[in-house]
Amino acid sequence: MSDKKIAVLGCGLWGRNVVRNFYNLNALGMVCDLDEDNLAIVKEQYPGIPTTRDFNDIINSDNIMGVVVVTPSHTHFKFVKAMLEGGKHVYVEKPISTVAQEARDLADLAKSKDLVLMVGHLLLYHPAVNRLKMLIEEGELGEIVYAQSDRLNINYFKNDRSVMWDLAPHDVSMISYVLGKNPTRVITASGCSTDKNDIMDITHISFEMEGGAIAHITDSWITPKKHVQLLVRGTKKTAIMDDTVSENKLTIYDNFKAGNSEVISQDYLEIEPLKLECQHFVHCCETGTQARSDGENGFIVVSLLEQAEKIMLGDRTKNLDNVDFALSRSKKNVK
Repeated sequence: MSDKKIAVLGCGLWGRNVVRNFYNLNALGMVCDLDEDNLAIVKEQYPGIPTTRDFNDIINSDNIMGVVVVTPSHTHFKFVKAMLEGGKHVYVEKPISTVAQEARDLADLAKSKDLVLMVGHLLLYHPAVNRLKMLIEEGELGEIVYAQSDRLNINYFKNDRSVMWDLAPHDVSMISYVLGKNPTRVITASGCSTDKNDIMDITHISFEMEGGAIAHITDSWITPKKHVQLLVRGTKKTAIMDDTVSENKLTIYDNFKAGNSEVISQDYLEIEPLKLECQHFVHCCETGTQARSDGENGFIVVSLLEQAEKIMLGDRTKNLDNVDFALSRSKKNVK
């Protein structure tokens, strides 16, 4: 482990999970947040860890080699750009930005400075997702023709541009990762705002993958009963990963024999995906290795979602640029 440490920018509910993991890895060097209440919680739980309300303290610290940006998505570009320009490796929570050109600029900036830029596409580090990817690569399902990801939950605070920007980066990045192919175009995109404004709280997006497979994703902020499931259909078998259950998450079904299914035993390590993601970032910072979920990966995801938003909202897309998603509300948002 290097003597240099990792700083965390933003310590709301999800940020505190990130703080906990880097602390347990003996890699936490500083925590920054505008909210004094958030910092007070960190000071109580992790005495001795420096805290600050000024992100420039991170940039100016020679002890900090990398920064995790865990702030609302509309602030990502500003903070990531500042950290990269300050010579810090960056791991930014998804999405890397809500504007494709900004994502492109950040990826290019990191490359020009030979810095690690990693996006928090958490499910790329999920043990069951990686087991499914192995089965697909081994041809167990046959040729993949369809994938469907449903991520339905309740969010009372709705403090992001839409549920799509909050949750869909998980679905797009996960489907691309397990199939080993990138999305090529949005086929359809629709959304519903139960608050009767332009902040969609349930969205449906269909898109085509390289090679012709079709993918469909549904995301919701208004579903009281959590439902998180990925279906991948091949020409021979169909896999379902249910992430709402504590065990037996991955099951394979024969397409041509009713009732013929196989639960994939947990021959993969059941480790918290966030811990694996944090370990990966430390390793990339210390070795200069390209992150599994790098800036290019982030750009591809944002490009697709930007297309989808334009289809959903048309000229009303620009209305969201004027919405004030208060930084202080980020501590209430459970990812």
